Amino acid sequence: MAISTIDPNTALIVVDLQAGTVRNPTVHPVEGVVANAVALLAAFRARGLPVVIANVDGTAAGRSEYGGKASVWPAEMSALVPQVVPAADEIVVTRRAWSVFAGTGLAARLADIGVTQVVIVGLATSFGVESTARDAYDAGYNVVVAIDAITDMRAEAHENSVLRVFPILGETATTVEIVAVLEAQ
Repeated sequence: MAISTIDPNTALIVVDLQAGTVRNPTVHPVEGVVANAVALLAAFRARGLPVVIANVDGTAAGRSEYGGKASVWPAEMSALVPQVVPAADEIVVTRRAWSVFAGTGLAARLADIGVTQVVIVGLATSFGVESTARDAYDAGYNVVVAIDAITDMRAEAHENSVLRVFPILGETATTVEIVAVLEAQ
């Protein structure tokens, strides 16, 4: 589904555009993903719309087939890419869960400022982006995923999220399409 509208108080959520994630091999060139996220940052900032910048600095303690202890990443892995420096009035969250909403109080903060819709960009499609989109949908937000401002380490995981999951949770659009809707309103 293409994007239909942007609500008057829509927040941009930037997921994990940080040193530890952008260096991973990805399906799409990460430089393009970052450039598209930056274009959306500029469009949201120019209109005074809320921006959330999120990073992850470790993992939760739950057991998985990859291990079972909580980990804390070195600060240099959690450092945001230079193109995504938050402004003083923007919401910044650091977490150790997949979703930007998990354990951060973000839903309450967005509710306090009247946000009804979120546009999500970042890394990785089937991890932080999809988990954030699922939680946003469950919290009642209108969800838009900028499909050219996300990527994953595996093509099949990215495609599954884009083709099967995101259309059920909300709308998808390119950066150009989202900016065009912003400009038209």
